[in-house]
Amino acid sequence: MASGVSRAYVTPVQIMTLSNGDCFEIVAASGLSETGLRNAIDSTLFKQWLKNMQSEKGLLAGGQMHLRRVEFQVLSCCEEAQEELIQQVLLFIVRNKSLGINEVVRFLRPFIMFSVMWKPTSCTYFFSRNLISEIASLSCSFPLEAIIILKFLTKCLKYFPSTNEKVPGIVFARGPSVAVLILLESKGVIYVVLTEQVRVPVGKLILEIPAGMVDDGGDVIGTAVREVEEETGINLKVQDMVSLTAFLDPGTGCRIFPSPGGCDEELSIFLYKGNAEEEVIKALQGKEMGLREHGELIKVHIVPYNKLWRITADAKALTAITLYEMARRDGLLP
Repeated sequence: MASGVSRAYVTPVQIMTLSNGDCFEIVAASGLSETGLRNAIDSTLFKQWLKNMQSEKGLLAGGQMHLRRVEFQVLSCCEEAQEELIQQVLLFIVRNKSLGINEVVRFLRPFIMFSVMWKPTSCTYFFSRNLISEIASLSCSFPLEAIIILKFLTKCLKYFPSTNEKVPGIVFARGPSVAVLILLESKGVIYVVLTEQVRVPVGKLILEIPAGMVDDGGDVIGTAVREVEEETGINLKVQDMVSLTAFLDPGTGCRIFPSPGGCDEELSIFLYKGNAEEEVIKALQGKEMGLREHGELIKVHIVPYNKLWRITADAKALTAITLYEMARRDGLLP
């Protein structure tokens, strides 16, 4: 190649064929080499994800969904790109502030927290510091929302390293969450209300108890009631809710950590018990729910409670069963 002539960057692309014969495209985002793409494709994590997608209960089972494209991205960038990335984050906050600063923070939380890590002799430390500093400065332009932003950044700083200490791993920051075990008795049979949702990270449809994330500063029990209505259409009253996690020892904080090795999520689990006519049970079965604008595709399922522990892989549901049964055993619940 002649001196002074540069070759345009060609994005590495590979085509993979699934067991059902369908093909999909695997693309490397800008900055990822062909070797890096091959390593990603050969990784155990990616292979397990594909296996889950194609399993008997995977998202690709039955031919209703199809995988067309997977893109691998680089989670670090050169110093020149970092400044532009910070500016794009600030621009995102300004443009979307009208949606509510809680929504903006919720969207940015995984990215900001993932950025708060340090590698010796790298510029990642300075990128994290500059990113947090710029967001804090911008918040001064929004007096009414500044406290919410600064509270979020303060949480980030818990994981921000000093120059002589290494942070052990990466934190995926989700914040507080809620889940509700709904038990309905009809003609002597106790049923549980479940939701069936698409869960892309595990590549499967999962039967779960209704759940959701709590907005920064939000009301935990109020969120639980709202999530139940959004996901199942059932209207519950706050005064009828019983906190199962409140039975835990105060030293636990009366919260459950589903995955403390990598995530800061704190889960509160509630119980609702009531009676329902047979017509209500039938009307709930198979009901389609969820907020489409949030990407929720939910189907309601009603199953006998005594079968729940064997038909779900949802940790929230299994934990709720344990708390409920132990509370009954110890006389804390009827």
